[in-house]
Amino acid sequence: MSDNNYKKLGVAPRFHEAFSTGLYTGLIPGAPGTYAAFTALVIWYLLYLVLRPLALTLVTLALIVATTVAGAWTSTVMERYWGPDPRAVVIDEYVGCWIPLLVAPCGDSTWILALLGFGLFRVIDIFKPLGCRRIEQVFPAGWGVMMDDVLAGFYALLIVEAVKLIFFV
Repeated sequence: MSDNNYKKLGVAPRFHEAFSTGLYTGLIPGAPGTYAAFTALVIWYLLYLVLRPLALTLVTLALIVATTVAGAWTSTVMERYWGPDPRAVVIDEYVGCWIPLLVAPCGDSTWILALLGFGLFRVIDIFKPLGCRRIEQVFPAGWGVMMDDVLAGFYALLIVEAVKLIFFV
């Protein structure tokens, strides 16, 4: 996420505005990325309540892939209306939050691992260590917006999996 505080350069198409802002969570003042990631966590938890572990993993993986592709497209479109990597575009936070949740389902400790994944993702996304900042510059437009969060989510996934193996399995 950039420092661009969503400078309107024009009226964006309604679909792109709604999707790229994560159903408008990106327009909530304060910490829009955290609000969006928390919304993604809630969506995942609702799926967790109704799906078996394998189905949940497959649905989560499908959400990650589809939202990454659609998010890159809509982020590119929104840059034309709100400038480069606008702060209100938070669809990337959804993807980044869902990635560590791929390894969270594990019985009674699922909620602990899910919250750990959420928290780790946010910390890694904010501080952008180990190439997360660089990857934004390597990929063009919307892909750069999405890929730094994909990488942050992947790092969070590795840590959650290590915690799961050490403490919960």
